[in-house]
Order: sequence, then C-alpha cells, then structure tokens
Amino acid sequence: MAHVRLFKHYIHLPFVILGLIDFLLLVLAFSVAVFFRYFGDTELFIENYAFVLPSALVFAGVNLLVMVALGVHQARLEEGLSGMMLRTILGLIVALPLAGAAYLLGRDWFWYIAGEGVLTSASVFGFFLLGIGRTIFFSLVTEGAFKRTVLVLGAGIRAKQLLEDLHTPFNRKGFKFAGFVPLKDEPIEIDEKHLIHIPYTLQQYVLKHPIREIVVAVDDRRKGLPLEDLLECKMEGVRIVDGASFYERESRKVALEMITRGWLVFSDGYTVSSVSGFGKRAIDLLASGLLFLAASPLMLLTVLAIKLEDGPKAPVLYSQERVGLNGRVFKVHKFRSMRTDAEKGGAVWAQKNDTRVTRVGDFIRKVRIDELPQIFNVLNGTMAFVGPRPERPIFVNQLAENIPFYDERHRVKPGITGWAQLCFAYADNEEDSREKLRYDLYYIKNQSLLLDMLIIIQTVEVILFKKGSR
Repeated sequence: MAHVRLFKHYIHLPFVILGLIDFLLLVLAFSVAVFFRYFGDTELFIENYAFVLPSALVFAGVNLLVMVALGVHQARLEEGLSGMMLRTILGLIVALPLAGAAYLLGRDWFWYIAGEGVLTSASVFGFFLLGIGRTIFFSLVTEGAFKRTVLVLGAGIRAKQLLEDLHTPFNRKGFKFAGFVPLKDEPIEIDEKHLIHIPYTLQQYVLKHPIREIVVAVDDRRKGLPLEDLLECKMEGVRIVDGASFYERESRKVALEMITRGWLVFSDGYTVSSVSGFGKRAIDLLASGLLFLAASPLMLLTVLAIKLEDGPKAPVLYSQERVGLNGRVFKVHKFRSMRTDAEKGGAVWAQKNDTRVTRVGDFIRKVRIDELPQIFNVLNGTMAFVGPRPERPIFVNQLAENIPFYDERHRVKPGITGWAQLCFAYADNEEDSREKLRYDLYYIKNQSLLLDMLIIIQTVEVILFKKGSR
C-alpha cells in the first residue's frame, strides 16, 4: 500500500518512511553532540547510552513535530530539496527553546539537554545528517517506487471525475492509472487513449499485468457488474475498492458527485465516542487557553492599532451571526478588519483585494490575527478549536439549496481552524464552497483526537506562509 491509515487519516507512505528516517537521524545527531561534549570515549559512551537516550528521543521528537508544523516534508514536492532544507533550518531554530524546555519538565531525565552547547551542536549535526539522509533517500527511491498500478472499471462520468481530479501533473498520489475498462451499454466519457478494451476476462488481464487494485467507478451498477470476474481477481490478491472510497483515500476529500446517502450510511467513519467527545473538549480548552496566554500581547496591540487608524470611538470587535452545531445560529467574534459601513448594502462574499478592508485589517487578515477573539467562542462552547468554518445564515441557505449534503457539515461544531483551511484557499463563491465541503465531509467522517492535533500543528504552516488567508 502507498498509504497508511493513522488516526482514521490517510498518510502517504513515503512521508511516513521519511519521517522515521529523520527521527533516527536526529537521535543520532544528538548522540554525537553528547559524545563529543561529555564522553570522547566510545566504550564509556555505549555503557552509559541508556542515560543519553531519553534526551535524544525528546530532541528528535520536538524537532520532528516542528517540521510537521512547518510542512517540511510536503515542501519537497512543491519547492524541491533546497526549499525543504530551508524549512528544516527554520524548524531546527524554532525547536531549540522547545527542546530546552524539556529540562524544566523533567530534570532527572533530560539533564543532557541542558548541557552547554549540546542543543546547538545537535542541531548543526542534525542539519547535515538530514541533508545527507534525504539526498540518499530521494536518489534511491524513484517517483514510482511506492505507486500502485490501478485499473478502473468504468468509463462514464464517475470514471472521468477520477481521471480529471486525480490524474494531474502535480501528482503526489500513491498510484498510477493503467487505464479504464468500459462496460457494455455504458456511455463513454473517457478519451480513447486512456481506454483498455479487454478481449478476455479481468482475471486474465490481471494475471498478465502488474495490477494491484481495481477501482469500481461505474455510473449505474443496476446494469450489472462482472461480480464473478471481480471475485476471481480478489482471490488473486488484487484489492477491489469502490470509486468514492478510492477518491477519498487518494485526495483526502469526499467526492460529492460520487456519493449517495447509502454510501454515507454504510461507509466507515462518522462515529464519535463519549470518550472522544470529552477528549475533544479538553483539547479545545487547553489549546484555547494556551493560545490566549500566548496571543494576549498581540491582541492588545491589535486593539491599539485599530483605535489609532479609525479613532478612539471605533468598534474593535465585529460580531456576526453564523450557523453552528445542528444548524443553531450563534454570534462569532472577530477583530474588525473592514470599514464600519462595509455591509450597508447587504451581505456579500469577501473578495481578494477587497476595498472594504482597512490597512490594519489587511495585515491582521493575512496573519490570521482577526480570528483570535474566536477563542472566547471556543471557551463558551459555541465553537471547537478544530472543525468546519462557520458560515452566515444567508449564505448557508443559498448553498444548502445548490450543494448536496451541505447541511451535513453542521453535524459537528464549527472551528477556528480545520482540514479545509489546511487544504484549500479561501472560499468566496459557491464553487469554492463546494470544494471546501469535500474536505469538511472528509474531516467529519474521519475525525479523531489525533487528527485534531495534527490539524492544530499544521495550522502553524498556514499562518507562517499565509495559506488561504483573505
């Protein structure tokens, strides 16, 4: 498999392997730094390594966590190895004080972290070891090394959506299409160059070609499927998967056009235990409390900046009705980023380069400072820290009429940050809202405490690199 499923969430296998390699190299880097700082004798170092290991694990864990937050591994796809290493330098610098704080939490375990110059030396060693390790990894592992060969059964509208959405030049997916097999009496929407006309059975084709998976993406199953043939293929070790499930796994969003209420009912997910509910609330309170403590000076500066630009009597906060859990309307609070008369003509979508935005508002939007008052929405329970972004009632009514399953996003509390915010830019029209719903449904379907934590960590990248802000 080119994906592993952790915490109900699909992660590309090369990222997992590379993360483990990075972790081991960081442990080695810290060990080397301690060896030169305190030991210098190999035999003595080996005999006492059990005392070094806890500090090495914490150093490696903190650095890896920061790298995940900064999107270091994904940067390889978009920015190349040089961009990846630049983010690594930033990550190593940010992790220095965080790793050092471990000494304050457990002095009996992590005394080597407090050693003079150890963390700095370990970070330098770590940078060079990571650079060497990644260069070797990418030279040995070709682009197609982890990709499965996939055969699609069907050549209609659903198959066309798979091809258009998943077969792109920028393809970080764990598969490659072998081709599309049209069924009898099914309208063909796929270009001839992608079609495979099999003169014999699917099983015979699978035995002659390296097919690892068959995706069933037919438009109307009532017209009949070659079930006996598919069963034979499954007995040969070929995985058989539904088109909607395949789309979800590879894109980490839900294909609205390919699913039905029956699929939602019978697919896995959409389950939250009382323990998970308690844990999510605990994470909400902890994350909001820590964010409030860290951001309090910034919030005070924002209040001052708004007053200086618009006058001492100008309102600082902007409260707006949004739709929350189970469709209930609540007031969401934000720092005011637009003129006070911004909506005198009625509610409209926020636009790129919106002329209604003030100078201070433009800045606080780009770095997401305007969202900070929503901490109080999380504390009073009307919002969660992680969840779909809440929309205004007037827009919800419009979108629910035109977009299937739109109301399903109100099955969970809305959040300050969410899976859609990580994966997609700002939605300012109906088509963008449709795309964001695909990501929201994926989150609702696969939500877990650890997925929430992963989203919170990766939100750092959104803020630092201004992804999706408007």
